[in-house]
Amino acid sequence: MIDSFKEKGLRKKLVDEISKKGIIDNKVLEAINNVPRHFFMDTGFVEYAYRDRAFPIAAGQTISQPFTVAFQTQLLNIHPGDKVLEIGTGSGYQAAILAEMGARVYSIERQHELYISAKALLSKLHFKTQLFYGDGYEGLKTYGPFDKILITAAAPHIPEKLKQQLKTGGLIVLPLGGKNTQVMTTVERISETEFRVHDYGYFTFVPLLKGTVR
Repeated sequence: MIDSFKEKGLRKKLVDEISKKGIIDNKVLEAINNVPRHFFMDTGFVEYAYRDRAFPIAAGQTISQPFTVAFQTQLLNIHPGDKVLEIGTGSGYQAAILAEMGARVYSIERQHELYISAKALLSKLHFKTQLFYGDGYEGLKTYGPFDKILITAAAPHIPEKLKQQLKTGGLIVLPLGGKNTQVMTTVERISETEFRVHDYGYFTFVPLLKGTVR
């Protein structure tokens, strides 16, 4: 796997582009600049890796648009050592961004094919992440509670089991809504029983599905 001067230059241009679109967290921009996105894409799309677009990956899924990855990550307000649960590993790119920022990443993927490929790739690239094959709606109760939870697929509602795996003072970021468009949403746990919800505009994601796929 090669990360050439060409790719590094294209990545710098991408960082400049998403910065102009409103990403202001320097830690997020630095992570986008450091993580080679082309390593996480199918070979047929590698030449497009540093365009600010989503692209298909295996199992009928997508690798999210870099701006979307950066936007969700910025909302999470990651600090080194944060314990983060990601729902929907996909290619592993978002998990790599979080790990690059110093988060302790736990990530669930329901598609076995993606789970195997992402686990192998992240290990090869020496990102310290813990990946699990399972149903994202269930979360990882035995590993919680979590400081932050990131859902990378469209959820029709805020999963109750994930809310209960969030620390008081913690934050969930998710695209909330139906199959066509969703509202980027944050859910902050104020107390054992209270949650504060904010929304941040419209996005489009693949749906968050229950169960697992072999």
